[in-house]
Parts: sequence; C-alpha cells; structure tokens
Amino acid sequence: MEKIWMPVVAAVLAFSVTEAQAVDSTGCGLGSMAWRGVSGPEAQILAVTTNTSTGSQTFGITFGTSGCDPNGRVTGGTQKMVLRFVENNMEQYALDAARGEGETLDTLAGLLNMDKRIFAAKSQQNFALIFPDGNVDAVYITNKIFEVIKA
Repeated sequence: MEKIWMPVVAAVLAFSVTEAQAVDSTGCGLGSMAWRGVSGPEAQILAVTTNTSTGSQTFGITFGTSGCDPNGRVTGGTQKMVLRFVENNMEQYALDAARGEGETLDTLAGLLNMDKRIFAAKSQQNFALIFPDGNVDAVYITNKIFEVIKA
C-alpha cells in the first residue's frame, strides 16, 4: 500500500511546489509582511502558514492592517501592480513623465488611486529624481514614484 501512495504524494508535492514558484499568492497579513522579499515556495508556505495560524490575514482584511488594503479592494498589492506596470512601460512612462501627460501617467494614477493631473504634475516636477540617469531599473523607479507621491 505504501508503494502506491509514494508516487501520488510525490506528484502532489511537485505540483504544489511548481505552483508556489509560479505565483506569489500569499496576500496580506503578518506572514506576508514577515517574509516579504524572500523568494521560493518555502517562503510562501511559511507566509501562508503564519497568516492562517495567527488569523492575521482575516483581521487585516477586516481592519485594513498588516498590508491589507483598507478599502477592501482585491488588488494584489498596489506597489506590486505599479512595479509590474513600470517594468512593462518604463520607456513610455519616462517620455510621458517628461511631458507631464500621457496614457502611462493616467494608468499609474488609476493604480495609485490619485487624481491624474496631480500625478502627472508630480511626475513631471520630479522627473530628475525618478530618472537620474539612463541606468535606472523598474524597482528604483517604483520606489521613487512612491517617495514622490508621499511628499
């Protein structure tokens, strides 16, 4: 009997590990905050286990704490969405930010839940801070965007 279950368990574990590597689906909560920035299925499993065992994800969703969106939107994390958008639209964002208008500014303003004109103005006014040279990456730009909108 044990010989029959071993291949089944191995297949389930292989599928689980592959899925865990493909998507970071830990959501918000204390576990997600504690393991933020760590890659791999082990970190995701620890994050989910911590979220589940402490009930912090449910609490965070209810009260807008532990990295959960206080407005209750299912977003996947604003900073993560902005990063993904910037990764795919970095050059166009630079052009639009320099002009102070454009579709990338409108889209980013929507992701950030900001007025389009205010975000466009902040991007244009802080262009040199966001793009100090041609060697910046999407993570740097995303961090600067959040610095600029908090200022």
